[in-house]
This record gives sequence, C-alpha cells and structure tokens, in this order.
Amino acid sequence: MLTPFHLAYNVRDLDETRTFYGDVLGCKEGRSTDTWVDFSFFGHQISMHLGEPFKTAPTGKVGDHMVQMPHLGVVLQMDDWKTMAERLRANDVEFVIEPVLRFEGQEGEQATMFFCDPSGNPIEIKGFTDLDKVFAS
Repeated sequence: MLTPFHLAYNVRDLDETRTFYGDVLGCKEGRSTDTWVDFSFFGHQISMHLGEPFKTAPTGKVGDHMVQMPHLGVVLQMDDWKTMAERLRANDVEFVIEPVLRFEGQEGEQATMFFCDPSGNPIEIKGFTDLDKVFAS
C-alpha cells in the first residue's frame, strides 16, 4: 500500500492558489493560516506557503519537449487522466505539453500533460491504463 507524500513549496497568492487547486484541479482544501494552505493532491499532502516560488529550468527531456525541472506530478488511472484533461481544457489552462499518449503499444504506455499553477510551479499529470505498468521498462 502506498502512503501519502508531503511536499511544501511557495506560491505568490493564496486566493489564486485556492481557486486553481480547489476549483480547477478539484483538490480538497485542508488546514490553513494567513500564510499557507494545505490541499489533498490526489491523496497526497501539499502545503503552499506565501513566498517566491522555486526556480525552475527547462532541463527535463520528455519526448521532443524540454520541461521545467523540478516539477510536481501525480499518476492517475487513464479514465481519471482523461477527465482531468477535459477539466483543464474547460478551465482554459495553458498547457506546456498538451495531453498526449506516449509509448503507444509499448511496455510503459502512458499519457502525460504539463502545465503550471498561477505562480508558475510546473505540474505533470500522467495516466496509465494499468498502474502495475508505472515502472515497466
């Protein structure tokens, strides 16, 4: 059984953060103060604190794209991934990498999409038909 991870990072505006993570991504809000807010990020605890977001650079190669590193992400069942892609499109989220299927027909077939939160923190969401294949090579 997987256990939840905890990740804390900086955001510039808590109201924007609440709207994005709560309304757009559908994450449930947890505890908060006037300087930070927790969310359940698909069962994992993320804490966003007011401050300057961490520096990122496009040094990660994903297919033909260079993506921001470091980045936060989650792996979803394929149907949930498709629903999330539709939800992001409906909310006019700008994609760094549009939702796409990678390694089609191969071991480790997966879907992926990259986007950033309002503070510029990069996020990747992957989708797998079979979660037992997440680490397949």
